[in-house]
Amino acid sequence: MNTTRRHFFGRVATGIGTAALASLLNDDLFAKPKLPDLTAALPGLPHFVAKAKRVIYMYQSGAPSQVDLFDDKPSLEKLNGQNLPDSIRQGQRLTGMTSRQKTFPAAKSFTKFNAHGKSGTRISDLLPWHAKIVDEMCLIRSMHTEAINHDPAITFFQTGHQQPGRPSLGSWASYGLGSANKNLPAFVVLHSKCTDPQAQPLYARLWGSGFLPSNHQGVKFRAGNNPVLYLKDPTGDTADGRRQLLDSISELNTLRRETTGNPEIDTRIAAYEMANRMQMSVPELTDLSKEPDSTFKLYGEDARTPGTHAANCLLARRLAERDVRFIQLYHRGWDHHSGLPGRHPKIARETDQGSAALVMDLKERGLLNDTLVIWGGEFGRTVYRQGGNATNYGRDHHPRCFSIWMAGGGV
Repeated sequence: MNTTRRHFFGRVATGIGTAALASLLNDDLFAKPKLPDLTAALPGLPHFVAKAKRVIYMYQSGAPSQVDLFDDKPSLEKLNGQNLPDSIRQGQRLTGMTSRQKTFPAAKSFTKFNAHGKSGTRISDLLPWHAKIVDEMCLIRSMHTEAINHDPAITFFQTGHQQPGRPSLGSWASYGLGSANKNLPAFVVLHSKCTDPQAQPLYARLWGSGFLPSNHQGVKFRAGNNPVLYLKDPTGDTADGRRQLLDSISELNTLRRETTGNPEIDTRIAAYEMANRMQMSVPELTDLSKEPDSTFKLYGEDARTPGTHAANCLLARRLAERDVRFIQLYHRGWDHHSGLPGRHPKIARETDQGSAALVMDLKERGLLNDTLVIWGGEFGRTVYRQGGNATNYGRDHHPRCFSIWMAGGGV
């Protein structure tokens, strides 16, 4: 048989990929037991073993204002209303929304800051529940990014690159660390119901697997009684009948894989098997009826309403208890180019209690030490006003310096 070099190497590569994926899907190679600590003897590696086994990333889409939440700036009190001098602006890039402004008056925070905890960390009054966890938080006030617009900035934070197409953080975690629970996806995505009509959109590529096998992409759970579509058996069908159907489809897919050598067919087979197991695991996961009243007192009554940030935080804790590797929460609505003093408090109230309660709850259950919790957006907001007046204004995008916080996971 005549064959080209391209065809030969293409077939070889496909075979290797199929074998590798089949190996990844093998029950023996889910999450391996912890290996002995050898890092201390190797040059250039940390002296301490990594503690984090899972990540909960509470992404605040739209860019929260660090000036009004985490960064107390007393100097703005003196500069308030004055045009920012060039010594402060230093040639900062402007978006198209403020590039035509003739003046850039400084805008002090419309809220108050107070010291909290043993650390004395100053937190805005907009976040009274965050004030209770400041000693657990590692507040990073020196974040910066090159992107000045939302889409490339969000894409960068989720994939490490401004251009779409790369694997997301959760996909890398799934690919590199494997799954610790064969009955749930390694990477789960939860969206809050958006209450801000001007919120930035989100795209499935933000939790996509890029060039990694598609079984590592995030699985988005919907709010309500049916978080994953088509998990319930059709009326009149039986579990045995569904099992026979699944086995028959798997046999056909296996024959197709042997014919084409396409490794994605293995992913499809694994997806069907996962869906079958999720028929039991997902309803149990999302059933909050056995949670005590103290849980809802901690997270707030919003936690009883599916799709709220508080409800997603509670679900994130339940996912962490079940060893899901990467749990991604998205909350939209922080992009306030106008009316910020009236709109920011509303979004802060939606996220404050649930976010802090999650950290408290994880600590109480002994999960915080090996769970890395991240909270933050794609960039910050300016110290000057965008439009409006001294009491009703917005803040533009500010990629040069902003804040996020982390907790747990040895941080």
